[in-house]
Amino acid sequence: MTGRLPLDEQLAALKTTLSRNETLLEVLDRTAALNLPGWYLTAGCLFQTVWNVVTGRPPTEGIKDYDVFYFDDSDLSWEAEDAVISAAARAFADLPTETAGKVDVELRNEARVHLWYERKFGVPCPPHTSTEAAIDSFAATTCCLGVRLEPGGRWRVYAPHGLSDVFRLVVRPNPVLAPRAVYEAKAARWRQQWPELTVLEWPSG
Repeated sequence: MTGRLPLDEQLAALKTTLSRNETLLEVLDRTAALNLPGWYLTAGCLFQTVWNVVTGRPPTEGIKDYDVFYFDDSDLSWEAEDAVISAAARAFADLPTETAGKVDVELRNEARVHLWYERKFGVPCPPHTSTEAAIDSFAATTCCLGVRLEPGGRWRVYAPHGLSDVFRLVVRPNPVLAPRAVYEAKAARWRQQWPELTVLEWPSG
């Protein structure tokens, strides 16, 4: 079982598994060309590709969007972020897909999250200090995963909680920022799509 392999072998397996998703590879390539500071492709498109491959599903099944985080604290205006989003929309406009559906690539400047997070989720969010810090705050540790292409095509993988849970289909709460309701709603939705998941309960107290 991949989840019990040494970490270096898990990293190799991650790259092999994610490479089954041709849309994901194209998003990585096109995002790298945008030269965004501190960027990562992150969250659902990564771990859900692994879940699909592990359970024998098509690699892109059930993936709603492809999230790209970057970090630019030089200009925290919405206008600056919107300009990046518009440039990305042009870059991804003709993104080929493995199905007839449209691929949604969502960009977000993590330096700005504290400005709107409380309005959306009901709890305050301290300013993030990096993209990695933002990834650390996902509601489930399984989500805390990022990949980007470095110069020369090397994959940089950020996985603060390791990869074992991802390969073993374990969803584990990460009670550092997002409220319990967010975790439970996401877990319920994922379990409908991937009933093989083991969902761990939010810690009491």
